[in-house]
Order: sequence, then C-alpha cells, then structure tokens
Amino acid sequence: MGDVIVPQKELAGMVVKKLTKAGLREDHAKVVADVLVHADLRGVSSHGVLRTEHYVKRLTMGGLNPSPEFSVKDTGPCTAVFDGDDGMGHVVAKEAMDYAIQLAEKNGVGMVGVINSSHCGALSYFVQQAAEKNLIGMALTHTDKVVVPFGGAKPYFGTNPIAFAFPAKENKPVILDMATSNVAFGKVLHAREAGTSIPADWGVDENGKPSTDPNRVTALLPFAGPKGYGLAMVVDVLSGLLTGSAFGPHITTMYGNYSKMRKLGHLVCAVNPAAFTDPSGFLANMDQMINEIHETQPAEGFEKVLVPGEPEQLREKERLENGVPVTETVYQYLAQE
Repeated sequence: MGDVIVPQKELAGMVVKKLTKAGLREDHAKVVADVLVHADLRGVSSHGVLRTEHYVKRLTMGGLNPSPEFSVKDTGPCTAVFDGDDGMGHVVAKEAMDYAIQLAEKNGVGMVGVINSSHCGALSYFVQQAAEKNLIGMALTHTDKVVVPFGGAKPYFGTNPIAFAFPAKENKPVILDMATSNVAFGKVLHAREAGTSIPADWGVDENGKPSTDPNRVTALLPFAGPKGYGLAMVVDVLSGLLTGSAFGPHITTMYGNYSKMRKLGHLVCAVNPAAFTDPSGFLANMDQMINEIHETQPAEGFEKVLVPGEPEQLREKERLENGVPVTETVYQYLAQE
C-alpha cells in the first residue's frame, strides 16, 4: 500500500468535512485542519491528518467541547490565563499565542498559561505565529504518561514537547520543536506495522528493559538519559503545575477515556526583541548566524549544515508544490462520506 498524494487545500477540506460532521464549529475545524496539514507538509506525519479519526472519536463520545466559549484573564501587564473550555487544543493554543503576541507587542513579553485544553498538535505552528510578527516564540505542553524517568522502569511523564522560534530578516525563522522522549510513540507503531525491529534506545518493555521488538515496547525512553528526563519535568512543571492543571500520571490519557475532557495545560510565550536590544540588529544578527552555520564545513556524508527546522521547511516547500503524501488507510478514512 503506497501513499496517496493530495494537494494541500484539498486535504484540509477533507479534514474540515470530517470534523464538522462530528459536530465541531466550522471556523474551529478550519484551524484544526490548518495545524494538521502544517505538520504533514513539514513531514511530521505523527501529528498530521492521521489524527483526524481520533479527534472525531473524542468529539462524538463527548471528550471534546465542539463549541467552546473561550475566556482570558489578565493577571499582570505581561501575563494572562487563557481558559479553553475543553475545546480543540489547536484552536485554544492559536488564540492563546495571539494574545501572548499582543502582550509582547505592547509590553515586551507575553506569557499565557492555558487551562482546560486538549491535544494541540505540532507546537511548531504556534511558535511560528510569533516569528511571523518578528517576535521570539516559545510553547510547551505536557502529555499523558508514556516515558520512563531516568533510572525508572515504569512511565511517569509524557513526551512533553518544547518549541522555540526565532525570526530573521532574510532567512526563514529558526524553529526548534522537539519531544523530550527519544522518539515519538508513532515511530514504534510504524515499526509494528512494517514488521521491523527498532533501536534499543527507543523504548522499554513492561519490565523496564530496553527492547528492539516494537511489539514489546510499552514505554519510551527520554532523550540523552537524565537530560531529556530533566527537561520533561521542566515542561510538566511549567505547563501543568504552573497552570494548576494535572501532571505526570494524573493526566487523562489520550487513547481511552474518550468521553472524559482532558483538561491539559500549555504555556505559550512571545518575546519582543525590542525590549532587550535593537530589533533590526537582532534580525540581522540572526541572519548572520544562520548564514555562518550554512558555511560551516560539513562532516563526511553531509552536503550542508542546516539550522533547526530547516529540513522541515525544505520539505514543506516541496510538498506545497507537489502535494502531501498520505497513507492509503488515512486517505480512505478522510474520503468516506
């Protein structure tokens, strides 16, 4: 079974149709589709349109609010709390970042804690919003437990991703979006489908032992051992504890409990370089840094040194021109009336 190549607009339209049929407001469905297609364009298919079926299931079973009433409470000149009213996390995070951007443009920095949200998809989307306004963007979110702490045999934290975006004048923004686990669980699932073995540093079996058999993996390992574990904790403190949301193993699971609202927390931030330095000089220096990195002598087997997020941007450019590859099964699901 090969991939089906679908033009970006057509793919987004298919997602909107599925979500609105499940009861979601059309304006919200369009934002969700935009975030999902953004991930597929960048080649991060684990967060792409394949998630549509899951969201439809949660919507139809009552685990998501199809027409939420958002509210935002200012807690200071640079801080606010955004209540997502159990709506789609993609829309919640986008609106919260828009608010953080307003605060940063006015007062230098905007930090918005998000409560009562749900899975929000690829964080790169939200930090890019800030970079498009020549601001620095930061976003982090906790997720349900699937990663063992360093030295532990059972999971405690989620994949707990963190993302940053830094604008430049001539170059595209530098975007770092990474999980604090070594890989996404989707890669383990993909290996199961393909019937291939996996590296021993991806995950552990039910006894906490590293396994190369994807069918035996029940939890993931943090990247770089204690470093990834430490960052996972940081993400959970800033997006969970700091917003008064659940944390670690107390977070409602993504798969299962479909009728239960997940009440996730996120933290989104925008920083105005003008609050610290000459903004045009900052953008010019970002360009200089990017260009110098590009000119670094490549190691054997590499053609060129790229900056974070650049491989995804190159893939996005190619897929906007030629269409987005979607697996046959996902395409069939989206095409069903």
